[in-house]
Amino acid sequence: MTEFTATVTVTLKHGVLDPEAETTQQALERLGFELQDLRSADRFEIDLDADSADDAAERAEEMAERLLANPTIHDYEVTVSET
Repeated sequence: MTEFTATVTVTLKHGVLDPEAETTQQALERLGFELQDLRSADRFEIDLDADSADDAAERAEEMAERLLANPTIHDYEVTVSET
């Protein structure tokens, strides 16, 4: 078994209200920053032992589907690196 770090990034789907991002965007604009849009995201880093990177990714995707993301309102991305 090899140790991997799986990173799961969870974002709201386009069209879903994101009040945290809206508030942050307004604050950045008041500070003089120009931007077209801002979206918030949650990032989870999971250290795990697996036989391969594909196995680690599969396990992280299952975690995302079962708990970390709500497929109705969230999109997620999984990346894996060997540690």
